[in-house]
Order: sequence, then structure tokens, then C-alpha cells
Amino acid sequence: MRTPVYLFYSSLWDAYVRDPALMVIPFDDHLAHRGDGVFETMKCVGGAVYNLDAHLQRLQRSAYQIGLTFRHGAEAIRAKVLEALAAAGRPECSVRVVLSRGPGGMGVSPSECPETALYVAVYGAGRPFMEAHPRGARLRLSAVPPKHPDFATVKTCNYIPNVLMRLEAEAWGVDFVVGADARGHITEGPTENVGIVSKGGVLAFPPLDSVLAGTTMLRVMELAQPLEVEGLLKGIVFRPIRVEELAEAREVLVVGTTLNVASAVEWEGAPVGDGRPGPVARELDARIARDCRENAALRTAYL
Repeated sequence: MRTPVYLFYSSLWDAYVRDPALMVIPFDDHLAHRGDGVFETMKCVGGAVYNLDAHLQRLQRSAYQIGLTFRHGAEAIRAKVLEALAAAGRPECSVRVVLSRGPGGMGVSPSECPETALYVAVYGAGRPFMEAHPRGARLRLSAVPPKHPDFATVKTCNYIPNVLMRLEAEAWGVDFVVGADARGHITEGPTENVGIVSKGGVLAFPPLDSVLAGTTMLRVMELAQPLEVEGLLKGIVFRPIRVEELAEAREVLVVGTTLNVASAVEWEGAPVGDGRPGPVARELDARIARDCRENAALRTAYL
């Protein structure tokens, strides 16, 4: 089913459009024919965008890593995102902001592009995974080679490895796949972070020098801290995770902006834990959903 797009903004003409036929990017924009750009996707709940500043800070870091600057500055990007959301008038939606090298040529050199372009799209929100799949997720190991850490840690629009991973999942009839590096450590999914609750009860995600620092994953790690006091966890760490540990783990968690926290109940065709959604994943999924709705410090209202 095609996702509805409610509103589109382009800095090339500094205007908003609602007609899908006008939601266009010039073909000579290096975003279109080279994937030369960076982006962020944010969730909006109850007329407020969640964790906006964390997303925009990561957008700026990604832009810096590939040498992109927007002459109007970071505050202008923030303002345009909120203006677009207000104009769309949708309390429940997603918003994607893309910073591209801009139009100017058909080659590969950024020098062809005199000015960076900003695009913002407001579109239909996806459902949290466990809401749509309460029995949990099936997970397999990807055969797609992992990105080099220098590229894995920047959120660019060059998503071919991610696309191939998603094709694997669909071909295999599973919900998610996760990559592995040459040392046998897990990396990430096509758009998700993957972690475990180990046999010893420690919540672990891969080190941030080899995967994208997911905003939802980082927030989940913060929300997990009270679970140590409550006795549901024995620790919370970032560390290398061997592929074999997923078969031994009490729980396997899949985390992302749209899906929140999914509990993997099957790994490579075998049950994870007792084959049912785990207590840590269930609790963190509930806490991140509540955080989206109620945490005034992380909610930026636009309606």
C-alpha cells in the first residue's frame, strides 16, 4: 500500500505543496542520481514531534561527516520542520527531513552543486511493531556485507545495502534481518538496531563506533536504567555481541523510530528464550510509547 504524503517542502522554491505530482526533486540534484545527502525520520504523536533535537543533532553530524552545509543554519531546518508539520495539520504522522548536495550537474563532484537543498515530507505514520504483531518477531542473519564503520555511523541517503537486507527478510518470510562483521559480531538491521538480554540478564547493544547511533536505541538504554533497580536487569552496556549469543540470549530486541521495541521470538528458525515476547522488551516497548506521549521535555508541539 502506498504511504500517503500530506505535505512536501523544498528549499529550491521555499514553498509547501500538497499535490503528490508536485512533490519532486530535480534529476540533476545529486541526491537523485548519486544518493548524495543525509536524512532523519521523526515520529509525531498527539500533535508533537518526539525527540526532535536528538534527530536534528544527528542530521548535523551526518552532514558534517560528508561535508554538507546548509547556508541558513540548523535553526532554519528546525523551523521548517515545525512549519511543515503545522501546515500539514496531522497530529499522528511521520516527518522526514533530507539535506541534499543539491542540483547542478550529472557528474559525481560536489563542486557541481552551488547550494545544498532541504526537503521535508510529512506522511502517514507506521504502527509500532508489537501493536501490529503481538506474538513477536522472527529474525535471521543477513548475508549482505556490512557497511564499513565510517559509513555505518553516518545516516546517508545511499541505502543500497539496507535495501538488499530488507529484500532478504521479505524473501525469507521473516520480520527482520541483522548483519554481522568479519569478526562474527552483529551490526544492525536495514533500519533498526538489534540488542540482547544476555543469559546473565544484561541488556547489551553493539558499540556505537560500528553502527548508527539510533535515537530510539539511546533513549531505550536510558529508560532501561530503572529496570536494574527493579531487578529485571543486571546491567546495561554497549559491547561487541557475537552472533552465537543471539541463540543463547534470554531476549533479542529490535529497536527503531517507527517500530519502538520489538521482541524477537525466533532466531534462525529456533525459539528465543521460551519463544514468547520477553519481559524486558515488553516493558521497554511500553516505556518508549509512554515517553512519546507524555515526556514534555522530548515533545515539541506544532499543533
